[in-house]
Amino acid sequence: MGSVIFTVLDVLNFLLILLLWIYTLRTYKKLPEKIPTHFDFEGKPDHFGKKRFAFLLPILSAIFYVAFFFIAKNPETGNFPVEITDNNSSVQFFIMILLMKWLLCLVLLLFLNIQDYTFRYSFNADSKARVHILIFIPFIFISVMAAIIAAYIYR
Repeated sequence: MGSVIFTVLDVLNFLLILLLWIYTLRTYKKLPEKIPTHFDFEGKPDHFGKKRFAFLLPILSAIFYVAFFFIAKNPETGNFPVEITDNNSSVQFFIMILLMKWLLCLVLLLFLNIQDYTFRYSFNADSKARVHILIFIPFIFISVMAAIIAAYIYR
């Protein structure tokens, strides 16, 4: 069961990265020379840079994908909230790998949302983010807390 879930998340994460790269490459030529590179809490840009910064999030997403891949391949090197024993190692590794793949998915969705807002704002200063960026913080926090609770339940 775990391998099916992991495979689905791996494919989903890869597709999200691919979508981010395709979106960036298709839009890049149309972008103005100066684009927003940072937004404040209200969603207003407070820093601008050259349009080559459009590749920052796709590059970061690829780096995160590779890093999370290697972390998931060696879960025994992770930091766990409970002591890892022969009896609980398989379930603890499952929880950790699931959390890593799920967090990557959330981060990639956040990156896609930021990239979309950056590009739309570059063309129209009245644009708003499709999903408010701060919405992702509770999802990330709840996911980490659920993983910690599950780790303690299955210790």
